[in-house]
Amino acid sequence: MQKLPPSTNSQQAVIDILSKHKLIADLVHKQDMPHHDLVEALVYKENMAQLKQILNHLPAAEITHILEELPAADQLLIWEQLDNDHKHSILLDAPISVLQILGKQDYKTEKSRVKAFDLHEGRLHEISINSAQDLLEAKPIWIDLVAPTFEDRIWVGDIFGIDFPDPDKLSDLESSARFYMEENGEIHLHSDFLLDKDDVSRNVVVAFILYKDILFSIRKEELPIFRLQRLRALSQPDYVSDSRDVLLDLYAANAEYSAEALEDVYLALEVVGTHVLSKQMSDEEAAKILNDIANEEDLNGRIRRNVMDTRRAVSFLMRSKLLAKDQLEYSQQILRDIESLDGHTAFLFDKINFLMDASVGFININQNKVVKRLTTVSVIFLPLNVLAGIGGMSEFSMMTQGIPWPISYTIFTIGLGIVGWLTYAILQFLENREHIKS
Repeated sequence: MQKLPPSTNSQQAVIDILSKHKLIADLVHKQDMPHHDLVEALVYKENMAQLKQILNHLPAAEITHILEELPAADQLLIWEQLDNDHKHSILLDAPISVLQILGKQDYKTEKSRVKAFDLHEGRLHEISINSAQDLLEAKPIWIDLVAPTFEDRIWVGDIFGIDFPDPDKLSDLESSARFYMEENGEIHLHSDFLLDKDDVSRNVVVAFILYKDILFSIRKEELPIFRLQRLRALSQPDYVSDSRDVLLDLYAANAEYSAEALEDVYLALEVVGTHVLSKQMSDEEAAKILNDIANEEDLNGRIRRNVMDTRRAVSFLMRSKLLAKDQLEYSQQILRDIESLDGHTAFLFDKINFLMDASVGFININQNKVVKRLTTVSVIFLPLNVLAGIGGMSEFSMMTQGIPWPISYTIFTIGLGIVGWLTYAILQFLENREHIKS
């Protein structure tokens, strides 16, 4: 793209807003006023809104020229207001002086979003990336991008000629578009990797790109499987020999991680089973157990989906004819391991259903006990209601004529109590007989 000098009006408008922002910010900062932070935030927001409105109407070439004329602090301030389209165009054509200021080459932190690895004496070795030139001169076999920003994806992709997908949109793909090959030889795989934590379990989508013997991996967050594989490859010589080995090892570790998660499900269900098979269980305990069973069922379902996705990915690699003979044998072993997990997930589904039915059965038994008590009370009071109805009739007064009413009603009340007790005794006798017969 040919660079054009910026128009005087647009450049001056940007400079005026920046100068105004600095002046007002200094004045507000020096003033002693109530709600000082709020006023400062409002002033910043208003100035940045004006700046963004001007920049959005400028072509990327003009913005690039404006950035070249400004100091580093102003460059960063303008960069924060640009949309992704402008950033993309500027990163492709901006001079190195601008790129250095924008942070395109500053990735020295230990928690860098971009990690690169090469082979050194048969071991996976992390490359220190202090600049884009370091990445250009290195010969990596694996480049790992964890929650990369838009700028990360652009500058790394520009070096290797790849368009990296947005990690926030990896789950939007149809299942049929998760594994494919580009015309230029890029192999794309989008796979689920299990993340099992104490508080939550979920599947995280990871995008892989195999291109020119380099494996690129893109994801939103760090995963234990990737940390484990880095440690293994760093500590064990000849653990991997190329990028395809790294990819297969990640899939193998994913299957191994799923197996460990299944073991945790087994242990959790054993604890639940001990409570379910106990003689007594309250409704509160049953509700908690049902919640625990539901969580384990959800995890088991995620594991099943995870291993199914891994099977599809490994099968796709085998069909792509990119694997060497020993890698094909390794892939078949991974598929056999995954197949062995299918029986465990199916068994756990059956066990979960059994425990769920048993827990619901206990709840029904408890409810039946409540209903039985209510029925017993109703039966006891049934004859009493009949007698009470008789006692309220005028005939009762005629029958007790000549007897003082306190005495007659006392005798009647005692009679009600005796009838109620006899009814309860008969019900208990019948219930005991049923127990003896059973």
